[in-house]
Amino acid sequence: MKTWPQIVWFFFCWILSVNAQKNDKNLFNFSLLRQNDEIVIPSDSKNGVYENLKQIKLGNQSSLSFGGSYRFQSEAFINEEFSSEVDQDDIWFLNRFQFHSHLKIADKFELFAELNSSLIISKTNLAPVDRDELSFNQLFTRYHFDENWNLLVGRQNMRLGSGRLMDIREGPNIRLSFDMAQLQFQNEKAVVTGFYAVPVRVEQGVFDNNALDFQESVAALYWTQHWKPNSSTDIYAIYKEEEAKTWDSGTANDNRFSLGLRHFGQWKKLTYNNEFVFQTGSFGDQNIRAWTVSFNIEHPVPFLGEKTSIGFKTEAISGDTSETDGTLNTFDGLYPRGAYFGRVARIGPSNLFDIHPYFDASIGRFNFELDYVAFWRFSRQDGVYGPPLNLQYPSINEERFIGHQIGTITAFELNKFINLEFETNLIFPGGFLKESGFDDTLFHAVFTAEFRF
Repeated sequence: MKTWPQIVWFFFCWILSVNAQKNDKNLFNFSLLRQNDEIVIPSDSKNGVYENLKQIKLGNQSSLSFGGSYRFQSEAFINEEFSSEVDQDDIWFLNRFQFHSHLKIADKFELFAELNSSLIISKTNLAPVDRDELSFNQLFTRYHFDENWNLLVGRQNMRLGSGRLMDIREGPNIRLSFDMAQLQFQNEKAVVTGFYAVPVRVEQGVFDNNALDFQESVAALYWTQHWKPNSSTDIYAIYKEEEAKTWDSGTANDNRFSLGLRHFGQWKKLTYNNEFVFQTGSFGDQNIRAWTVSFNIEHPVPFLGEKTSIGFKTEAISGDTSETDGTLNTFDGLYPRGAYFGRVARIGPSNLFDIHPYFDASIGRFNFELDYVAFWRFSRQDGVYGPPLNLQYPSINEERFIGHQIGTITAFELNKFINLEFETNLIFPGGFLKESGFDDTLFHAVFTAEFRF
């Protein structure tokens, strides 16, 4: 592997970040979705090369800004398929470059373009989310009718609520994009978003991702209301159509309507985030009746400072109960996080019951997380699915317990521009995996270095 391009890029980003921090009047708050960055560079400050290129004033109310990121990851598995008899891959290396420009004209019009290049070295069997040589990750225009209403048309990454059903898929090498039209209303208390979208199917080459592939589409109305400073709700309806969807019970067209309610906020020192979703529709000639309920609470503890907390998550996600009753009960997580239970990405949100205690501590620039997850199949008549909702382990035995997972994340924020992170996961197979022929402990590790500018 040629490492010198990474070394040169690391050095360049480090110099960039050091120089950019010299003027304390400048504000750089980088968002996960870079169109939401908060950048303030006063015109009276002593700007360097970076500041002059970062934000270019075009009159009193217009501007053109540039930015991007580079994420390097080294990732490795031992017993990736819960079997020591399977050939073990060497460590592989993932590189993701993103560069964007954001044009704003008179508080009315926006044009946002973000190029992406996601590359991978040393991995033998590539997943669809591993490689995309060059593409537009985002490319959209937004028109603001007034301070409340706006219309967006184009390609966009999207996260709704906590990302439980629709997320940008940040864990893998390639983010999830949608070609879409979106109308949005917002004020100080509420945000209401309606859209129709088609997910982008990723190819591995240069500008070869198919646009508007209507084998799959999604429409939604999503309302977020902030009732009090510490109490909010999301109420939403999402309709998804997908051709030739495969569940444990077979393959057919899946037309599904999801109705959900999320309640989140803070009560005294307790932070909560609870959600319920019911699904109906049709799967081939079967009716759909599926659901999920999730509870998440977190409380600070007087240990290692004020930014230390313990939390507990649990969720029940329905699975199919019979192949002959004319009803499909398998819950579809739609477009969930690629790292739903850590970047190990072996268990996804269908036919599942889990308990998930965790510990989180921030000390200075360091952050440490420790969590434990126990997984069971909700229904013995349904299989176990991966994060992209593909059938990973079919139902071939009556065992319910899937396994234990122990994960750690150690992160260090050098500054607002540079973050380092090391994650490990161990999965100990339970009865279901062992009876399916997967009885070896899986180990996963990934090191991440990200530079944003």
